Amino acid sequence: MTSFLSDLAVYTGRIRLFDRRDWLVWTAWVGLLASLCAVTLGFVLFGSLHGVAFPPEAWLVSVGAAVFTIAAAVDAIGHRTIYKEEIRRAEGLVHGVTILCGIASCVLLCAAYRGGRAASIPAAVFTGLSVLYSVVDEAFHWRRYLSAQSDRVEMWSHVFIFTGHLTMMTAWWAWLLSGYAGVEATLRAAA
Repeated sequence: MTSFLSDLAVYTGRIRLFDRRDWLVWTAWVGLLASLCAVTLGFVLFGSLHGVAFPPEAWLVSVGAAVFTIAAAVDAIGHRTIYKEEIRRAEGLVHGVTILCGIASCVLLCAAYRGGRAASIPAAVFTGLSVLYSVVDEAFHWRRYLSAQSDRVEMWSHVFIFTGHLTMMTAWWAWLLSGYAGVEATLRAAA
């Protein structure tokens, strides 16, 4: 059996197989996630540099987003290469639904700062749906793994995708439910 690091090098090395469309899709996806990291961390850093004290959950939003982004970037290499045909079937639709729900939940969590329950209730629905469809997606991955059509790099990337996503979303909800401590002071500093 090869080492995990060796398997990881082979898996990530498949990025050399990307064609132009693969690069566009992968860059757009990873760029979107990296932007989420930059914006959430940038907001908290800006506030901190202006004397704002944030609770731990505010920092954990961007920590979770970073773990999610790195794991998803690795996972997407396999999606654009060795699992490409599999993804084109039902799994691709599941990915689309999950992404739509995930983006909607983040946007609505931001809107909930001013919009209250009018935004937080749909944010809760989309958060729940994003987790549900992530579990559905996971079933596809385990089916492939159990039939020896997947590898441990893909499976471990999903552990970290879940870890990052759930850390980010749980922290975000905790921050919202505690009144978004530090947000108002940061917005005043930015004005």
